[in-house]
Amino acid sequence: MNQRVLTGITTTGTPHLGNYVGAIRPAIAASREAGVESFFFLADYHALIKCDDPARIARSRLEIAATWLAAGLDTGRVTFYAQSDIPEITELNWLLTCVTAKGQMNRAHAYKASVDANEAKGVEPDDGVTMGLFCYPILMAADILMFNAHRVPVGRDQVQHIEMARDVAQRFNHQFGAGRELFVLPEAEIEESVATLPGLDGRKMSKSYDNTVPLFEGGAKGLKDAIARVVTDSRLPGEPKDPDSAHLVTLHDAFADAATREAFRRDLVAGLGWGDAKQRVVDLVEAHVGPMRAHYAELMAHPERIEDVLQAGAAKARQTATPFIKELRQAVGLRTMVAVAQPHAQAATEKVALPLIKQYREADGLFYFKLTDAHNHLLLQSTGLADGREAGNWVKRLKTEGDAALAEAPVARAEGVSAEAVTAALAALAALVEATQAADAEKADKAANKAANKAAKASQA
Repeated sequence: MNQRVLTGITTTGTPHLGNYVGAIRPAIAASREAGVESFFFLADYHALIKCDDPARIARSRLEIAATWLAAGLDTGRVTFYAQSDIPEITELNWLLTCVTAKGQMNRAHAYKASVDANEAKGVEPDDGVTMGLFCYPILMAADILMFNAHRVPVGRDQVQHIEMARDVAQRFNHQFGAGRELFVLPEAEIEESVATLPGLDGRKMSKSYDNTVPLFEGGAKGLKDAIARVVTDSRLPGEPKDPDSAHLVTLHDAFADAATREAFRRDLVAGLGWGDAKQRVVDLVEAHVGPMRAHYAELMAHPERIEDVLQAGAAKARQTATPFIKELRQAVGLRTMVAVAQPHAQAATEKVALPLIKQYREADGLFYFKLTDAHNHLLLQSTGLADGREAGNWVKRLKTEGDAALAEAPVARAEGVSAEAVTAALAALAALVEATQAADAEKADKAANKAANKAAKASQA
C-alpha cells in the first residue's frame, strides 16, 4: 500500500534560497521515492489568515506555483493543486468544526501567542484575533484528512497541529464511523537532516529578519549582490580562515558535492580571500539555480500555463475528495432521501419496488445471501456459510442495523457498485422494517382496545 504524504505551502511571500534548500528540494526528492503518493498544495485559504492584501496573495500564489514547477516538481507523478480549488476541503472543515472542542482551540500555539501578546500590551486578550486564526488548526486538519495522508512533513512548531488533527479524526471516527475508521490518523514527519540555511547575518534565513538570499528574484545579479553581503570575519587574503565558523561555508555546502566541499575548506584554511570565496559560492549556486530561473521566468510570463497545471491537479485531487465527502455526508446523516412505501397502504396502491435481501442455498451445501436494488441489480454478495441460521442472522442485522453491520458482515460489494448505493439500499430496507413494526404495533393496539371495549360492554350487561 502506498504511503500518502501531504505538503502545504502558504502563499504569503516569495520563495528564497532557504525555502528551496530546507523545504522545496527535499520534498521534491521525497516525491520520487517508490511507494509514495504525494500531495502538494498552495495553502491559499490559510494565507488569508496572515495577509489582507489581495495583490500580494495573488502574486504569491503565482510565484510559489512557478517556483515548485521550475524546481522540478513532476505533476504527472504528484497531485499539485490550490486549496481554494477543492470545495470539499471547506465542507470538511465545517464537519470537523462541529466535533472540535473550543477548549482544544484555546490551547493552539498561534492563538495563545496572540493572547499573550495582547495581555503584555494591556489590551483585550482577543484583540485582533479573527476566527480564521482561532480555527486555523481545524482547516489544517481538513487539508490533511481530506486525502487521508499518512505522513505530513512539518517543522517542530507545527507538530501540535498534527496532534490536533489526530484528535479530531479520532473523535469523528468514534462519533460517526459506526465501527469504521473513516479517517487515517496522520503522523508528523520531522526531517532532522534537512538543512537550515543561515541568512546574510548568520541567523536563520527568514523574510522576517530581512536577511534572505533570493532564489530567482533579481536574476544572477540579485544572487551575486546578496551573497556579497554575507557577514564574514576581518581576516585578509592569505590569512587562514576557520571554515567551521563561517556562515558562507554552510551556504556553499548546501549546493556542493563532497569533493567540492573538501576543496573549499582546504582553500579557506590556506588563505583564500573572502571575496574570492564568495564568488565561488555565487558560481556554484548559479550553476544550480540558473537553469531553473530560466524556466521560472518562462512560467511567470505565461500564468495561464500555471493555471492549467493547477486545474488539472484539482481535477485529479477531486477524484478522491468528491466521493469521500459523499461518504462523510452519509456518515453524519446528510443522506439522500429515499421514498419507502408504508406497509398498511400497499394494499390500496401499486406495489413499490424496493431493495431486497435474499437468502438461499447453493449446490455446494453452503448458505448465501445477497442484496439487490429495486431493479434486481446485485449490490452485495455474501461468502458461503455453513450454518443457515448464521446467514439468517446477518440478513436480519443488515435489515435493522444497515451500515453499522457492514464492517463485520461476510460480504463484498459487487463490481462497480459504490458505497453510497449500498448505504441507500440498506437505509430503505431499515425504513421499511421500522414502518412495518410501527404498523404491527398500531394494529396490536387497535386489537387490544377493541378487546377491552368488548370486555367492558360484557361486564356492564
